[in-house]
Amino acid sequence: MNPSDERLHVLQMARSEVLAGRMSRRAFLRLGLALGLSAGATALVACGSATPSPEPTAAPAPTQSGPTGRLRVASEIPVQLDPAFASSDAEILILNHVYDYLVDIDAGNNVIPRLAREWTMSDDGLRYRLTLADGVYFHDGSPLTAADVVWTFNRLRDRSLQLPTADLYANIADITADGENAVVFTLTTPNPFFLYDLSDNHALVLRAGVTNPATAFNGTGPFKVVEYRTENRIDLAAHQAYFQAGKPAIANLEIIFFADQAAAVDALRGGQVDLVLRMPTPLFQTLQQTAGIVTVQTPTNGFDLVRLRADRTPGNQPDVIRALKLATDRQAIFRQVKAGLGAVGRDSPIGPLFSAYYSEETPIPPRDPAAARALLAAAGYPNGLKLDLHVPDSGDRPDLAVVLKEQWAEAGIDINVIVEPESVYYGDNGWLEVDLGITGWGSRPVPQFYLDVMLVSGAVWNESHFSDAEFDALAATARTTLDEAERVRAYREIQRILIERGPIIIPYFFAQLSAHREGLRGYVAKAFPGRTDLAVIAV
Repeated sequence: MNPSDERLHVLQMARSEVLAGRMSRRAFLRLGLALGLSAGATALVACGSATPSPEPTAAPAPTQSGPTGRLRVASEIPVQLDPAFASSDAEILILNHVYDYLVDIDAGNNVIPRLAREWTMSDDGLRYRLTLADGVYFHDGSPLTAADVVWTFNRLRDRSLQLPTADLYANIADITADGENAVVFTLTTPNPFFLYDLSDNHALVLRAGVTNPATAFNGTGPFKVVEYRTENRIDLAAHQAYFQAGKPAIANLEIIFFADQAAAVDALRGGQVDLVLRMPTPLFQTLQQTAGIVTVQTPTNGFDLVRLRADRTPGNQPDVIRALKLATDRQAIFRQVKAGLGAVGRDSPIGPLFSAYYSEETPIPPRDPAAARALLAAAGYPNGLKLDLHVPDSGDRPDLAVVLKEQWAEAGIDINVIVEPESVYYGDNGWLEVDLGITGWGSRPVPQFYLDVMLVSGAVWNESHFSDAEFDALAATARTTLDEAERVRAYREIQRILIERGPIIIPYFFAQLSAHREGLRGYVAKAFPGRTDLAVIAV
């Protein structure tokens, strides 16, 4: 099918939407113009003609400048490309450019319009009305409507699907379409972070009723999928009818998969890729003085979480949790593993980047291997403790595991490090089952996300199986209060609880490390790499 035939095919599909009453004739004509067809040709298709009659000879239309060039981006191998189930950076990176969010978060953690061009909130904080942008079309040519948004978010909060977003959106009492161009969310209780929740990584808007979201790739985003080769790459082309002016700035986007991060960096050096969005610290350091390559550090609230399951032996013994904490030197880990890039952690996901809520009021006990040994003996392990530590192979996590093994050995804790491919570690939710693991948590714009999906009792991603009534009550207060001072107090108490008895260790908050070839224009790294906007980059 040649490009002209393909555009007419898209219009014919859209015509059925007009006949069914789901698309206005005006929107249909706008689509034809966006596809580069004349008004006459569009009108003929609207009337039912598959092949427009020749038009009178006229002066040639001026050539429209469009996106040019190809951007090649290195990525890990994606596994799950249904937006509702995706989790890794690689998966979110692809989906973020095929689909759109209602609202987005910029590099400064501000909520900005995307599919929703404006919004209002009721005085009581319970009703949000979002108006959708005009002229938004899915890649199959059908127009976006409020019904698509309602269907998407009802799916995301469907508990039968066992999605992490079911907890995140449990506070939504109702979602309704207000005409074709607006949607209303009604909450059970106020949520001052609700707009941020609408930008959750999984909340990409799908066409209502799609039955194969993992393979359909029918989004409204700036790029269309041309070819997906699961073993090595996905090729995308500019969505010519994209509703945001000036996007995308490139004609083709090629995301190339690498099983090994060192290989991705070598490809950057060799000119086979233009951009590597994340990498371990040692590889980043090797690029800092390399000619023709620009290195970028971005502060984040992302962290590597060391956690022990608290619902079964040995993690259900408080002395064991305390022993692991006392055996850990966070400052030394930060120096050895992160080379001082980022910030030292304090066993809470509320990091220094959240300056309004971060607190150092509760001290971290200094490392004391002898005291840790004594606690293990009191817990019934006089000869020490042996544990398997499961670790994904991405980032600096394998290096962190090695340093923990060395530090904990002095306290009588013998660790068998099991490094797994990231896709295996997270695959089939195996990471939620292991007793001891290291998990990378990407940066989020507000701290409440971590509490609600990672730490409150029964949360779908509560990998430590932590359950604490006082913690849960404080998290609920922070989530619902409209009193900022009350929220600050709740977050400070939450940090105290996690430092004193939480079955988690957060040794550091990592900086996001990326690099690209010289000459790339418009690259702005986001704290969560997968949410970086590649559509604004020019080559």
